[in-house]
Amino acid sequence: MPERSEISEMTVAQVMAELAELEDPKARGINERHGDDHGVNLTKLRAVAKRLKTQHELARGLWATGDSAARLLATLVCRPREYGRDELDAMLREARTPKVHDWLLGNVVRKSPHAEALRLAWTGDPDPVVASAGWALTADRVLKKPAGLDLDGLLDVIEAEMKDAPDRLQWSMNCCLAHIGIQHAEHRPRALAIGERLQVLKDYPTPPGCTSPYAPTWITEIVRRQQAQSQAQTQAKG
Repeated sequence: MPERSEISEMTVAQVMAELAELEDPKARGINERHGDDHGVNLTKLRAVAKRLKTQHELARGLWATGDSAARLLATLVCRPREYGRDELDAMLREARTPKVHDWLLGNVVRKSPHAEALRLAWTGDPDPVVASAGWALTADRVLKKPAGLDLDGLLDVIEAEMKDAPDRLQWSMNCCLAHIGIQHAEHRPRALAIGERLQVLKDYPTPPGCTSPYAPTWITEIVRRQQAQSQAQTQAKG
């Protein structure tokens, strides 16, 4: 009977063979334009994950291959709570393509009991890609669990550093700025003023029907929608 490690390796090999069959040159071309290095359609990748269900050891094996499609799949079939803090830190530093970085953060780190400790450790990291993960987690806290956050302090840092930050870090800091302005009316005037002064993402190409990531526009539009919804609910009750 094969050892457990041999079964695991064979399973990883089988999954890698399946991912190779899903390779699509057209999808690769599109992905590469966004900084990613795989050619698997993400809808098909999710279908593979749905069939495999949760298999944490398989996820570890897939991540260890270093292949981007395999790592994306690993974030879908793992058990986030079984990763240690140092393991997640190492994985994030290995995740150098945007999609792998985003899926690791969204599918794994955000569900981990170590998320807050990692947020604090990453936010001031000298690597701007790692720091961007810390700011993304901070934006989540502003939105969902703001108690204990120094919002004025966050605005101080954003005001001083966002303008000249590298792209990914700038994007995460801008999300944090927008969430502060949307969720916290007492900080909204300052958040709007910072966005207007810095002009970050003002000219970002935005498809029709989508909200611009330019913080003043984003804040104003979402607050308008929230107020309209609140008025409609009040009228319905009346």
